[in-house]
Parts: sequence; structure tokens; C-alpha cells
Amino acid sequence: MHFFAVVFVTIFLLMNVAMSAPVDMRDVFVPPILYPNSSTVWKAGSTHSVTDASNPPKSITNDQGVIMLVNPDGKLQFKNPLAKGFNIMNGKQDVQVPADTVPGNYSIVLFGDSGNRSPQFTIVQ
Repeated sequence: MHFFAVVFVTIFLLMNVAMSAPVDMRDVFVPPILYPNSSTVWKAGSTHSVTDASNPPKSITNDQGVIMLVNPDGKLQFKNPLAKGFNIMNGKQDVQVPADTVPGNYSIVLFGDSGNRSPQFTIVQ
């Protein structure tokens, strides 16, 4: 129950911030994730560069990014983001796969101005 309240309040606050900017100054930036992709295999404990097709507009509502791992059961790992506080307009960000990651099929979500999800890829030990 607490989780849903936090998510609801977060969404509400983000919508409030977005709605407060003048319409002509807001652009939604949703860069497709290029890496990892469906043929990617990451090893637990390794470092990789999450890469997107970055072609940002001049002005976006939020340029600070967060990258989260999505478990095989579809749950976001909110407590342990792979990266946060980076500029999403850079086009790539290094992340370290936690060494204790259970092998399986995962995806990542890139949050910032909006959110988008990578295709599923594999993490091995």
C-alpha cells in the first residue's frame, strides 16, 4: 500500500511540474534505448554503457536521468538504481550490474523527461 502511495504522489508531483512550464517551452524527450538490446548478455558485476538514440530538443522538462533494472518478474528495482543524477541528453551512461544479480532475462528503464524500457536481455553469473 505504501509503495502505491509513493508512486501516486511522485506521478502527481511530476505532472504538476510539467504543467507549470509554459507550453511552448516543454518538449517530451523519449530516446529509444539502443543498448542493451535483445541479443545482449551482461555478466553480474560487470560495467556497461547504456546507450540511447539521443537527439534531444533544446528544452526538456527534466534532464536528470535514472536507470533502473527490471526483474524477470517485471518489477522495478526502485531501491537500487543502476545510475541516477546524470544528464539524459548525453546519450549514454555507464552502469554496473550488481554482483548478486540472479541470472535471468531483464530489461532496464530510463527515466528522465519521460520513461522508456529496453528490450529484454540476459544477465548471467
